[in-house]
Amino acid sequence: MRSYLRRRALVPAAPTRPVGSVARALSVLDELAASETPLGVSALARRLGVNASTASRLLSTLEHHGYVEREPGGAYRLGLKLVALADRAVARFDVRAVARPHLEALVASTGETATLSVPGDEAAVTIDFVASASSVASVARLGRPSVAHATAAGKVMLAFTGAGSHDPGELSAFTEKTITDRDELARQVAVARDHGFAEAAGEREPDLAAVAAPVLGRDSQLTAIIGLQGPTSRFTASRRRAVRPALLEAAVAIGRGLGGYRPAPSER
Repeated sequence: MRSYLRRRALVPAAPTRPVGSVARALSVLDELAASETPLGVSALARRLGVNASTASRLLSTLEHHGYVEREPGGAYRLGLKLVALADRAVARFDVRAVARPHLEALVASTGETATLSVPGDEAAVTIDFVASASSVASVARLGRPSVAHATAAGKVMLAFTGAGSHDPGELSAFTEKTITDRDELARQVAVARDHGFAEAAGEREPDLAAVAAPVLGRDSQLTAIIGLQGPTSRFTASRRRAVRPALLEAAVAIGRGLGGYRPAPSER
């Protein structure tokens, strides 16, 4: 765990004059988090390079404050108080603040409009976007719902909110390319779930194409949806395929920033 955090540059450098007892207590939590099974006093002492009495005092103090728990057999594991602290920390993050730099980076690298939506009861709703600087660009609107069966973001919501949790209702036709067959919609939703992204081209608006990916937060729950959109004349199938890796990487990075984790496409 510690090596992963350091690799992702999420652990700041140690202070110039660290407090030894605090550093050792944090090391206890790191070791318990890294272990697949609870640890006894002796095992933990060996891992920390301290004597058993020091390890015992550290564990007792952490147990008193709820940061570790002792099992009937005497071994220790992380305590539930850490869950409460994690929830508070994650709740302080604003998904828009975390996502904004990634939206801007996507626009800079792809030249298309980047959008951020959150799943709602019936549709995904746009909560932020960064417009393309191109003279011919699609314009997103804050608060606009993404029709579940006719947009890339809507299909992502159907794919990642659990089977049957969202009924798209009547499959109204907005254009001649709108999906109105439930079997075809189910097929596309299944593909989106398997591949981690969804596309739509001319399905809600004749001249609009988009690709979207899920942002998975804690417990792999759908927290937001990030997308790229542009005119169909420029944002062709081959172009959408070309920008897809950057979009997927951004979705993973935002999810990690919100306390979630899933392998980036390059790690799969």
